[in-house]
Amino acid sequence: MKQRAKQKNYELDMCHGPILSNMIKFALGVFGTAVLQQLFNTADLLVVGRFGHEGALASVSATTSLINLFINFFLGLSVGAGIVVAKHYGAKDYDEASKCLHTSVAISVISGILLSVVVWFLAPIVLDAMGTPHENGVFKGSVTYMRIYFIGIPFMLLYNFSASILRAVGDSRRTFFYIIQAGLINIVLNLVFVVVLDMNVAGVALATTISQGYSAIRCIFCFLHYDGVLKLEFKKIKIYKHALLSIAKLGIPSGIQSSLFSISNVIIQSSVNSFGALAMEGSGAASNIESYLYFASNAISNTVTNFTSQNYGASKPDRIKKVALYGMGLSAGLCVVLGFIGITFSNTLLGFYTSNATAIYYGKIRMTVICLSQFLCSLMEITTGLLRGIFKPVPAMISSIAGVCGFRILWIYTVFAHFHSFYVLYMSYPISWFLSFAIQGILFLVYFKKYTVSLKNYNTQKLLEVKQ
Repeated sequence: MKQRAKQKNYELDMCHGPILSNMIKFALGVFGTAVLQQLFNTADLLVVGRFGHEGALASVSATTSLINLFINFFLGLSVGAGIVVAKHYGAKDYDEASKCLHTSVAISVISGILLSVVVWFLAPIVLDAMGTPHENGVFKGSVTYMRIYFIGIPFMLLYNFSASILRAVGDSRRTFFYIIQAGLINIVLNLVFVVVLDMNVAGVALATTISQGYSAIRCIFCFLHYDGVLKLEFKKIKIYKHALLSIAKLGIPSGIQSSLFSISNVIIQSSVNSFGALAMEGSGAASNIESYLYFASNAISNTVTNFTSQNYGASKPDRIKKVALYGMGLSAGLCVVLGFIGITFSNTLLGFYTSNATAIYYGKIRMTVICLSQFLCSLMEITTGLLRGIFKPVPAMISSIAGVCGFRILWIYTVFAHFHSFYVLYMSYPISWFLSFAIQGILFLVYFKKYTVSLKNYNTQKLLEVKQ
């Protein structure tokens, strides 16, 4: 009983009680976790930028969009797993939630191992096709970083599936604690491997792999000692057909959406590469800084998805309305404030990564465009989360493909091809965010109205049956 009481302290009831304060509490845990995860990459960039060999920072920067391309599909599956567990948890169908947990562990390990093998052989081919420069050892360093990084991908996927499932029952705190510990390990190992042992790019990749392994093991340990629906038993770890289908139904569209985002970003990275190594350094540093703005909006989007899913399972549309409004207000407001801070201190922030004036110049151009318009991205993230939360991931995927991926690719081969400048290249971001938000917002209103009408008709029918 004591263990279960302790468990309840971590879980959050999303179907009852105050909405706004609970959303903020939940989002803080998600945001803190995402920020600390990003510190893995930030620590890599800071250490190689300051203590690595010439070209090391560009080597790591060149891999970001490609890494996301390879892993985002599977991270989308982890989102699907969380949504399925949240719905079953809200509907008190604990047996199905448990099967989803055990299926998720099996999926993450199997897919992680396969992905590691694939990337080992494909990394040099794809990096070369992206036009990664060979001067100063950039290309060689990028291949080394990716190969070592992907050795740890099974751990990363296991952690992300685990974190998504814990959040589905309202627990966003423990993953935050685990990442604090893993982040400290990563930073210490970065300094040891690069500064002391002079391992350069290989050192930061190895440090990230080890720290990811630690966070994954902590999550598994948590599930093994969980008293309740998320109790993990090794003998039950297998792929349950119905759980797999449920995860796939929601996760595959989310994964495809994330992967196509990455494809458009890979094309943009190729365009950045055309400006040379210093532009790559500046863009990589700016991207890393901007990621903290994105994590703020993504944390609230993740919160909206989980709150919507649980209340969807519990048939509470009025709470879903409030979740949507609170989510948009919180996300947009926070991004405006953080964006202003980012622009104001852009020179200082970029200076932490590189002392080269040209690299800082390119980074500042990117930060100006992205920071000013990040609130549009936050609104798009909220509507995406709402559609996923009411089990409409396919419309979310299609609208994102059209509004973001399709538009950016079209922009690069038309407007950017004619006006070849850094500023024009990154203007594709805010325009695509607005288009996707508008499309998804309309879709959510249409589907939500259908949902409320069908729920009202169902309740009326049940009432008539009781009276008879």
